[in-house]
Amino acid sequence: MTVRIDQTRCIGSGQCVLAAPDVFDQSDDDGLGLVVVAEPSAELLPGVRDAVDRCPAQVVTLEE
Repeated sequence: MTVRIDQTRCIGSGQCVLAAPDVFDQSDDDGLGLVVVAEPSAELLPGVRDAVDRCPAQVVTLEE
C-alpha cells in the first residue's frame, strides 16, 4: 500500500498529521502535508485510513 498527498491541492490543515503522526508531517516552509512513510506497515494503516477520511481537501490517498 502506498500513501500519497497531492501537494498542489493540499491546504495544510494538518489533519493527516493528527491522525497518523508516524506517517505524515508538515513542511516547515509552507505548512503543507508531507508523507514520511510512503509504504506504512499494517499497524499504521488504521491511522492512514483515518487521515484519508479527515482530510478536508481530500488530497490524501491510500493506493492498495
